[in-house]
Amino acid sequence: MSVGGGSTIVSPMKKNTLVNHPPAVPVPPDNRPLVAPIYQSVKFSFDDTGETLRYLRGDREGFFYSRTANPTLQQLQLLLAQLQGRDGCLLTGSGVATIAASLLSLCKQGDHILAFVESYGPTRYIVQHLLAKYGVAHTLLSIEDLEGIERVLRDRPTRLVVFESPTNPVTKIADIEHLTSHARRTGALTVLDNTFAGFHNHGAYDIDIFLHSLTKYASGHGDVMGGAIIASGELIAAMRKDIVSMGPTLDPHAAFLIQRGMRTYFLRYERQCANALAASLFLKGHLRVKHVFYPGLDTHPQHALARRQMSDFGAVVTLELDGGFEEGARFAEALQLFSISASVGSAESLVMPPQLLAGGEYTPEQRAASRIARGTVRLSVGLEDAEDLIADLGEALEKAFI
Repeated sequence: MSVGGGSTIVSPMKKNTLVNHPPAVPVPPDNRPLVAPIYQSVKFSFDDTGETLRYLRGDREGFFYSRTANPTLQQLQLLLAQLQGRDGCLLTGSGVATIAASLLSLCKQGDHILAFVESYGPTRYIVQHLLAKYGVAHTLLSIEDLEGIERVLRDRPTRLVVFESPTNPVTKIADIEHLTSHARRTGALTVLDNTFAGFHNHGAYDIDIFLHSLTKYASGHGDVMGGAIIASGELIAAMRKDIVSMGPTLDPHAAFLIQRGMRTYFLRYERQCANALAASLFLKGHLRVKHVFYPGLDTHPQHALARRQMSDFGAVVTLELDGGFEEGARFAEALQLFSISASVGSAESLVMPPQLLAGGEYTPEQRAASRIARGTVRLSVGLEDAEDLIADLGEALEKAFI
């Protein structure tokens, strides 16, 4: 039978054997694909047992089982690590998997974690409930409580400081230098969920571990899930066996789609940030809006800190309406270009009404610190025309208060 290149292979195999051992199509060394192929294979093979053992001992490069390593995943790992300014990366099947896997790997019974009220709900759940079952203690503060942070790190041995910046949903900005300097002084590792800020922000700071939900801005199209743990090669090597053994590995096809999404990452992020600023400036001047939380506004309480720490201000705009649950729901439902949906970072704009941000697990004191009110609405601004988005927001605000 004839295969690529015109050569002919005579096969003695029966057809039911042939379908499981199809002809190989080698690509000449000087004839590279412009886009790397998807290595949608669980298993890889060496020519003999000796070479297989050399790989398993770490004496040679290669691949053996995709839960441990895969060429498609490795290309994405190298890219994301370099963007974040580190040299190690592990990929998982979702953003939450990166949080759970990294915290489980880094902690043991008797350890203490410093976490924050403003953190993503699943992060708080993992710290407060999952890790607590295994004897890991925690303290929960506000990210704005700088004196409390100093006090906890001074008075109690702490394994991890786990935080976000900007926070979800009210876009508070963590003072990263303050956190990292006090953590370093007391021997704690810092873990930053950097999803909202992106791979191009915060890499210059002394952060030990970056977490990213690749479902958001890396993918950019809302059609694939993934997560990344980025750190020094030494730290990733120390975590690798634990995390590989937990089995949260990203699928190669998902890695390929995320890699494809990353080609337009900066173009998308730039447009989304510009749209977010335009939307926030409009909302800031609307009579029905009590507060607008966007780090790019000079009215944001930590605007100066955000300007110092970040190269841009993200694409999440959170507003507090002059009303409550009912007005927030009517506003969200009246929007035509913003879909009511979870997550952020998609090409299309999204909205979360106050009913979906309620945070029922908060104590009254924690709710006050979080600044999530009955009229709080989160917008994830997409790639649409800014004028269209502003017109949509204006019309929805009018309908919300009829």
